[in-house]
Amino acid sequence: MEAAANPAIKVVALCGSLRKGSFHSGLIRSAIQICDAFIPEMKIEYVDIEALPFVNTDLEVNGSFPEPVEAFRRKILGADAFLFASPEYNYSMSGPLKNAIDWASRPPNAWANKPAAIVSAGGNFGGGRSQYHLRQVGVYLDLHFINKPELSVCAFEPPQKFDANGNLIDLATKEKLKEVLLSLQAFTLRLQSK
Repeated sequence: MEAAANPAIKVVALCGSLRKGSFHSGLIRSAIQICDAFIPEMKIEYVDIEALPFVNTDLEVNGSFPEPVEAFRRKILGADAFLFASPEYNYSMSGPLKNAIDWASRPPNAWANKPAAIVSAGGNFGGGRSQYHLRQVGVYLDLHFINKPELSVCAFEPPQKFDANGNLIDLATKEKLKEVLLSLQAFTLRLQSK
């Protein structure tokens, strides 16, 4: 009798940019393609955060949340791990991403004790400052981020990293993204075995 195969690791991917041609949504699309081709034991689901209202505890009624928030929280609770694509806005993470994080942190905290990875793209520092702030928030939320490798893509330096639609086209960056995903997979399995 053959042993049952382990179920795939369910990763929820969140993009902090709402722009259609965002490099960050391009990073997520590429991550999904990489998993499909090279890491079939891990499945990434992109979860859109645009419909979430601003955090307002007046919207919490009798222990329940508005339906878009309830649906979002269910996705977060059902995930084994997270992939954040975090743009840098004014040296920090974006408002939409922080809003999504705050909704899922309302009691009971849906982020607690789960692994995560962060990727970013941008100007000279590649969005790295947003990653540092997100890591700080993760400490309070009991999120466990992988430490290595880090991926902060300097999007405007040659060679061209993204096409006009925000799709990742640079092979070296795709390879680095694959390394991030493999690290997230290994870390998730390690935490699940404890």
